[in-house]
Amino acid sequence: MIIVIKKAQFYTSCLFLLTFFLTIGCTSINSSNREDTPNNRTSAPSGITISNADSTKELRARIEQISQAAQGRVGVTATVLETGESVTVNGNQQFPMQSVYKFPIAMAVLAQVDQGKLKLDQKIRVETSDVVQGSRILDVKSQGMEFSLAELLKYMVSESDNTACDVLLRLVGEPRIVTEYLRSLGVNDIVVANTENELAQDRAVQYRNYAMPDAAVILLRAFHEGKGLSKSSQAVLLQLMTETTTGSKRIKGLLPDGTVVAHKTGTSSTVNGVTAATNDVGLVMLPNGRHMAIAVFVSDSKANDAIREEVIAKVAKAAWDEWSK
Repeated sequence: MIIVIKKAQFYTSCLFLLTFFLTIGCTSINSSNREDTPNNRTSAPSGITISNADSTKELRARIEQISQAAQGRVGVTATVLETGESVTVNGNQQFPMQSVYKFPIAMAVLAQVDQGKLKLDQKIRVETSDVVQGSRILDVKSQGMEFSLAELLKYMVSESDNTACDVLLRLVGEPRIVTEYLRSLGVNDIVVANTENELAQDRAVQYRNYAMPDAAVILLRAFHEGKGLSKSSQAVLLQLMTETTTGSKRIKGLLPDGTVVAHKTGTSSTVNGVTAATNDVGLVMLPNGRHMAIAVFVSDSKANDAIREEVIAKVAKAAWDEWSK
């Protein structure tokens, strides 16, 4: 199966979403007073000013209560980008990303498109030897096929395809290149260290590919503000994240119908009743026209799939309710 992308229609849609969803270069607030941050990390979310400490404490308490159902470790950071209102629970702890790491990988790929090293319409051959478990683009019994870079990005981001991810990682160079790109954006607590194939071979490897919720929100802010990408590349990725087919019961799960959410999920397998990662990070359009960047990581959970996803949905809804007033 090959996705055919009609360029004019695709870019028109991208630019519409970019205009609708993002406010480029939103005003930064220099204060970084976070009552619930234990120390002044260089990667602490920028532009945070808490205008109502009591409501922030109530929101945090609500999130902590919701998190108990996960029977594991939950990390949350959420910020209204225009105002700096923020809440965090375990925001400076490391959590395995799983497929959340496809978001920074996509940014690194598009940055190379901006630099002229890659082209969206260039053809890349994918062989059966490239197939990673759960691939949607190629079956191990089929012949190799050619895909455009744009098609592989769509498979990787919107459908979370592992084979497309590894092909694009190889095209960029190696996982280390993605981490270096993140450092250039000032994101210090996200590490991309391994391929999807390596993750599939050894369960312990997933913990090397980690993010702190605080750092995930920093990356979302950088993306929202157009850092590290041209406007056209930013629009392409925004479109793909808005079209994400996975995790509809996570951040989006309890939000009003029609809410615009650009997000990337990540999920591990369950071994001996424990699920290492059930995650979702993204940008949410609030009804007042502002934008919420939110990262929710549920790690080493003994709860079932429905409860883990419900925890993420309830956390997102709690923040939505607080900041949609």
